[in-house]
Amino acid sequence: MAYLATGTEVLGAVALLVGLGTRWFAVPLMVTMLVAAFSVHAKNGWQAIADSASPFANENIEAAMDRLDKAKDLLREHGNYDWLTETGNFVVSNSGMEWAITYFVMLLALFFSGAGKLSLDHLLAKKLQH
Repeated sequence: MAYLATGTEVLGAVALLVGLGTRWFAVPLMVTMLVAAFSVHAKNGWQAIADSASPFANENIEAAMDRLDKAKDLLREHGNYDWLTETGNFVVSNSGMEWAITYFVMLLALFFSGAGKLSLDHLLAKKLQH
């Protein structure tokens, strides 16, 4: 199943990039995202990035915040923390469902709207109509 999911994601990503078979590739990619969300990420809650101030914070957040604090201390002492954080915060992944469901929603939109006028789908349809 892992090879099937990997193949779907690689081939599907390339097809979506060029707009070839967009609606056809959206379906197996949506299935892959739902399987990932509910079989892997659901146990970690909604949040993709651990944030104790979030209304969706769960019991894993305290441990993630401890890991984040320790990582920041290590970086301040042995790394270049200022350079690392000059354009944003250093975060710890919570591996929640947020990104998988977000990808699912984006794929759902592509399924219903199609790829658009710059896609191979559009060019092929136009060529077949003439």
